[in-house]
Formats: sequence, C-alpha cells, structure tokens
Amino acid sequence: MNRVPRTWEAKAYPSMKPLSSWMEDLVERLSFISNWVDHGIPAVFWISGFYFPQGFLTATLQNYARRHQHPIDTISFGFEMLDQVNWRQVDQRPEDSSLIRGLYLEGARWDGDKHVLQDPLPKQLYSPMPLIQLQPEKDRLPTTQNVYRLPIYKILSRRGVLATTGHSTNFVMWMEVPADRTNITNNQGLADQEEW
Repeated sequence: MNRVPRTWEAKAYPSMKPLSSWMEDLVERLSFISNWVDHGIPAVFWISGFYFPQGFLTATLQNYARRHQHPIDTISFGFEMLDQVNWRQVDQRPEDSSLIRGLYLEGARWDGDKHVLQDPLPKQLYSPMPLIQLQPEKDRLPTTQNVYRLPIYKILSRRGVLATTGHSTNFVMWMEVPADRTNITNNQGLADQEEW
C-alpha cells in the first residue's frame, strides 16, 4: 500500500523508499532546486538530491578546466572531509571546488576525531558522511597509502543497467576516503585498504 506507483517509478529518480518517505524526499528535492533557482548557486550541494549526480560532477570539473584553461581530461577530484564544519553554517561557496552533503556509509562510519573511516557503532547500519569538498586538480597523482576507494552509488541496492562506461547506471564515482587499516594495491594498481 505504501509503495511508489510504478508509473511514477518509471519516470522518477531511483529510490528504494516507501511512498511516504519518497514524497518527503521529492518535496525536499524540489525545495533544493527551487532555492537554487530563486537565490542563486548554493554554497553546499545536496548531491543525493540530483537525478543524475554524474552530470553535476562533470560540470564541476568542466568549470574548473575552463576557468584555468586546462584540458578537461587532465582534471580529476581530490577529496577533503570537512568533519568540523556544519554544512548549514556555510554561506559562501568555494571558487574552484564544490562542497557536497548527503552521502551515507553502510557498514562503516566516519570518525571526525581521528579523521578516518572506522567500524560502525553497535546496531548502526548507516552513518552520515561529513561535508565533503570536491577539489578539482590538474594532473592529480593518486594517493599512495592510507586511503579507501569508496564506491558511491545513487541507491543502496547497487544494482543498475550496465552503461557504456562499463559501470552500473547506479554507480556515481570512486571517492578516496582517509583510512588507517592495512594498505594494499587493488586490482587497478591503486592504493586501497584490505579490510574495507
């Protein structure tokens, strides 16, 4: 009974929420976009509120590349967890980067005191990520240790249709998150963590 109608589901953003929560989420998404239209570009972007977050990420990279006259294929993101900043108190957006909110961890938590990923607290399935700064950088070298390559998905199920990129349509990006477990080199030849 509390299910999103299939006709809506077919045209809407991916979601696993029941109808009541889905409606609250829809209203919040509309409010986010309306505020953007009415008051200008926000200081902090609610990345979970985008239908196609990959487009926002690409636009952030493109804006940086154009501003600094760099080829777009030389630009990639650096990531900074701003765990001491409340996103509601940010009133000015950075010039060359983007601040995002709205990401959650499953099976882990962010430890703001140690500034690393940690095991979740007892009975804690999901935990919020802090405010994150996506900093475009030219010819960025991959981090070589103490980082977990966190996969970001639109919805929890991680399922989707295989796209021409070779990733699921539900997959958004890889994010380097500070971690202090055993360092390894993953199958792509990049630094990663063994335990996560």
